[in-house]
Amino acid sequence: MSEPASISLGIASRYATALFDLAKEGGLIAALEADTDALRRALADSPDLATVISSPVVSRDDQGRAIGAVAAKMGLNALTANTLALMAQKRRLFVLPQLLSDLANRIAEEKGEVTADVASATALTAAQTKRLVETLKSRVGKTVKLNTTVDESLIGGLVVKLGSIMIDTSVKAKLAALQNAMKEVG
Repeated sequence: MSEPASISLGIASRYATALFDLAKEGGLIAALEADTDALRRALADSPDLATVISSPVVSRDDQGRAIGAVAAKMGLNALTANTLALMAQKRRLFVLPQLLSDLANRIAEEKGEVTADVASATALTAAQTKRLVETLKSRVGKTVKLNTTVDESLIGGLVVKLGSIMIDTSVKAKLAALQNAMKEVG
């Protein structure tokens, strides 16, 4: 990890720790989770917002006004809105994506949940999703949330990432293994 990335993670972690602890003390974990999810979606959906929080050209005051307007429009909890305002004042909004990721992990841990990233060749049906969640839950002993994506290059099967565990049952991986085996023979 590069030094600037490490510094950014450290800054994000300190803000996330403070925000999470305050939310936990105030019984606002559910509100913090909703805010975190909403902000993650907003950052993913709005390149302009991502530019405002990360651009050194945008002044501290403009960042503060912009993030304040976003917080008001989204109806964010006062604790979250105040933290964002403080981050803008201190020119720390550039770590917002890392902060949100850290918060999501802390909230999931608090709730006894883990998140699995699942890539499939086609969209999973409700029955397939339910069966996969049950299988993963029996393996890890915690509630499992799925982040599903469709990757047609897999041809068939799934690629599941759960923490440090990766399960690749895709046809693409099997074909690659077969290709390597054929190279060893010839």
